[in-house]
Amino acid sequence: MTERGRSHIERSANHYRIGPSSLHWDGQALHIDFDEINVPIPMRVRGRVTVRPEGLCRFVTALDNAGRHRWGPIAPCSRVEVELENPNVRWSGHAYMDSNEGDEPVEQGFRDWDWARAEMANGDTAVVYDVRPLEGPGRVVAQRFSRNGDSLAFEAPPRHALPASRWRIPRAMGSEARVAPQVISTLEDTPFYVRSLLKTRLLGEEVTAIHESLDVPRLVSLPVRLMLPWRMPRRA
Repeated sequence: MTERGRSHIERSANHYRIGPSSLHWDGQALHIDFDEINVPIPMRVRGRVTVRPEGLCRFVTALDNAGRHRWGPIAPCSRVEVELENPNVRWSGHAYMDSNEGDEPVEQGFRDWDWARAEMANGDTAVVYDVRPLEGPGRVVAQRFSRNGDSLAFEAPPRHALPASRWRIPRAMGSEARVAPQVISTLEDTPFYVRSLLKTRLLGEEVTAIHESLDVPRLVSLPVRLMLPWRMPRRA
C-alpha cells in the first residue's frame, strides 16, 4: 500500500481511483484493480480482486461508550476471486467486507481490541468484537449475519487467553463449552497488530475464525511511526 495525496485521487458514485489502483462497483460486484510496488524489497504487485456480496448489510453500532467510533459490515457474506498477474496467483473463497469510521483518532478512543469472524455451516458469518475503550467499561459486540444481510445479536462466549505473538501482542478469543481456542497459524505479525487463524466454538459449531488483535499504544508509539514509511511509502 502507498498513501497518496489529493492529486492522485479521483472518485465518483461507483468508482474510486488511488494512483494506479482503483475500485469499481458494477451493481453486483466490487472490482479492485491494483498495480503497486512492494516494499521494502521492490517488486511489482499487479492483479484484480473481485468481491461478490450475497447480500448487503446496513447494521452499524458504536464501538466505544461515547459513540465516537462506529463499525458495520457492508457485505459480511461474500465470495472473493483473486487473480494476480504478478505474482502469478489464483484462488477463490469466502469473503467478508466491513467499515470502521471515527470522529477522532483511534488512540483517543481505545487501548486495544480483539476481533474475529467465522463462516458458519449454513453460510452465515459470526463476528465478535471485543473492545477495551479508554473511557468506561469494555464492550463486546457479537452478531450473526445471514447471507441476505440480516443480523441477530448473540451472547459472546467466555474469553480465553491465547499465546502472545512473536512481538508479544496479547491475543484472546471467546469459545463455548470451556474449550479454549487454538491458534492454527499466525498470518501477520507486527509490533502493534497480529492476524491469526483460529479454531474455536461459536453458536454450537466448531469453526475456523480469522482473528486480529490491536495494541493501540504501540500503534502510535514513536518507533512504530518511524517504521511505517518503510512499509507504507507516501506520495503527495
